[in-house]
Amino acid sequence: MATLRRLQEAPRHLLVCEKSNFGHDKSRHKHLVETHYHNYRVSFLIPECGLLSKELKSLVMEIGPYYSVKNLPLHELITHEFIHTFVKKGSFSALTYNTSIDEDNTVALLPNGKLILSLDKDTYEETGLQGRPSRYSGRKTMKFIISIDLMDLSLNLDSKKYERISWSFKEKKPLKFDFLLAWHHTGAQESTVMSYFSKYRIQEHQPRVAVSTVRELQCPVLQSSWIAGEPEEACSAPELFDWLGAVFCNADLNNQPYNFISTYCCPQPSTVIAQACLCTITGFILPEKIHVLLEQLCHYFDEPKLAPWVTLSVQGFADSPVSWRENEHGFQKGGEHLYNFVVFSNQDYWLQMAVGAFDDCPP
Repeated sequence: MATLRRLQEAPRHLLVCEKSNFGHDKSRHKHLVETHYHNYRVSFLIPECGLLSKELKSLVMEIGPYYSVKNLPLHELITHEFIHTFVKKGSFSALTYNTSIDEDNTVALLPNGKLILSLDKDTYEETGLQGRPSRYSGRKTMKFIISIDLMDLSLNLDSKKYERISWSFKEKKPLKFDFLLAWHHTGAQESTVMSYFSKYRIQEHQPRVAVSTVRELQCPVLQSSWIAGEPEEACSAPELFDWLGAVFCNADLNNQPYNFISTYCCPQPSTVIAQACLCTITGFILPEKIHVLLEQLCHYFDEPKLAPWVTLSVQGFADSPVSWRENEHGFQKGGEHLYNFVVFSNQDYWLQMAVGAFDDCPP
């Protein structure tokens, strides 16, 4: 009975909400976007809008590309040529795919040059490298985390440390993975990634973009200064967060008695808007691209608009070994790590950050 009760319980989750202004010197918005490295879906919702502006449409079309490569040996990511060509000349991101963080070995290369390995106990011991037990292994440690600083490693490629890591990945325990790759840089051509990994099965991809118009949408009433809400005056940030999830899932918001799928209804007070534009981008999306999109949404209110606010929501890969910065990420029952900006016309914003059971509190 105790086991059944635990299975029926909703998993723990954390939601952190804060308020600031894009013009404030101490605003954290840029840092928080840039340190959420592995993003697979970006959605923005603009009330009282039927079509995307020319500027937004152009930005959305220029989000990509990203790449997938099959059976890439891990040692390819620690060579001097790779570090010099990609890591030192931009921000390069890599993430294993078709792997489950709680069951399989997973690897991520962060834009700051950190290579993060989440390995099962047997693989970890076979590599012969030093790491630490995963925070989410339970009483019996079955997962280990290895962190390798490629920038530090590249300073002395003749060191014993580099030789040991190279020997481990090439000879002692050669590891191969399917990777997603993306590179943000200035001056070089995107085709460099394709040509560099040309001896492997590599493909270029463009993010998938879906734009739709939601009509007669019941929206919560918000006031930028009342993040906690006000009875009969304005809804709170957590209420908006739940409502956005329902909108993204295309759920009914009227709580009809005959609806057996969803009993959710829009929080009160609310208002019905004639239409709203919803754009969703899915792929392997770099933080730099998201920051540019956020800046453009801030400029949306440079000219008078009917919309009182717009939202930008970003979801991370559920099986990434990190969430923000180098914070270890686990899965348990959900694997979620995501954030949402609510941008108001006066340049105030709400920031909502959410993680699941196997995560630290968002930064």
